[in-house]
Amino acid sequence: MLRKELKTKIIQENQVNSVDSGSPQVQVALLTERINQLITHFQQHKKDYHSRRGLMKLVGQRKRLLEYLKRTGKSQYEDLIHKLNLRK
Repeated sequence: MLRKELKTKIIQENQVNSVDSGSPQVQVALLTERINQLITHFQQHKKDYHSRRGLMKLVGQRKRLLEYLKRTGKSQYEDLIHKLNLRK
């Protein structure tokens, strides 16, 4: 899980306005951080298949949010992609 300090920092960096905590940009940033943490976990624990299923669910959720953001706000989508280094 994400520490509270890290989570608030990610929310502040990606929020649209001062009271935003649930926009797609914030959700994608939080999911990306959690996915990165799980990837480092799997480098050490290669046979943790139960957590791998959770990782796949998080990746799918992030993919759906990114598709929604791409459909509704193309410029916001591109900014977020560059900010989080998701597409190479």
